[in-house]
Amino acid sequence: MGGLLGELGKQLAERWLTLLALPGVLFLAVVAAGHTLGHGAALDVGRLVHAVSDAARHPQVGTVGGQVVLLVAVLAGAAATGLAAQSLGSAVERVALAADWSVWPWPFGEWAERRVARRQRRWDAVRAEYETLRLQERAPRPADRPRPRERHRAARRCRRISVERPERPTWSGDRVHAAAVRLDRDAHVSLLVVWPHLWLVLPEEIRGEIGRARTALARAAVLGGWALLYLPLAWWWWPAAPLAATLAIISAQRLRTASDTYATLLEASVRLHLTDLADKLRIEEQPMGPPLGAAVMRRLSSPPPVPEPAP
Repeated sequence: MGGLLGELGKQLAERWLTLLALPGVLFLAVVAAGHTLGHGAALDVGRLVHAVSDAARHPQVGTVGGQVVLLVAVLAGAAATGLAAQSLGSAVERVALAADWSVWPWPFGEWAERRVARRQRRWDAVRAEYETLRLQERAPRPADRPRPRERHRAARRCRRISVERPERPTWSGDRVHAAAVRLDRDAHVSLLVVWPHLWLVLPEEIRGEIGRARTALARAAVLGGWALLYLPLAWWWWPAAPLAATLAIISAQRLRTASDTYATLLEASVRLHLTDLADKLRIEEQPMGPPLGAAVMRRLSSPPPVPEPAP
């Protein structure tokens, strides 16, 4: 028991150091550099080294007590900054997935609605071009057929907008939503209803893969939270602006990749293991498809409450 607690404490310490302390210390270092240099000497390394040396020679810093207090203050500040970045990361993730964009307050809800409409128009145009090229490839005369790479190029443009017809203002949100759309279309299954029950019957290794994909999505959002923390520092020190922009770009790329992986695993898990869930529900064995999905949904869906008779 003691060994288990010791190993757990070690893992928690490593996680705290990786996710909170080290990024927080770097942020505090940037804050100190910006406060020392300002805009006028933003890249003056010599001035920064001189300021650090002067601070290190301060009498209070040279004592053991002063060093302990300084270390505790730095670690506490780093941890607090890390927690702030994680909180902002939760907001970034909510915006990136945009599952509840229809209830966003004004003016964000109106902006999201216009963006969804614009993305739908773009997707419809590119999809129509893709379907036209598909029909032209069936032309009797080879000379009338377009080159295959033109169709592939149209398919890539369509996917860059959204995998399915856009219903959310962001690519990542539409990518996760596309898994639910496909399952509803192909198997008449509601991912929202089925997933909690399916999770209980999934093998441990698959749940681990999905958990890691979900963690990668959260970490990509936290990186966006760090970008939001660095951005205000540009008011005092302009190099913080390109640093925040770099973090935002990396966060957006990782969010796109992580949401794609997460959505793929969700959809694949349902397609591969819906029959296992049906077996647990004592549903007659049948292949994956609308009949099986409809039977599972009937078993899992709760009927609406019966209104009480009037007195």
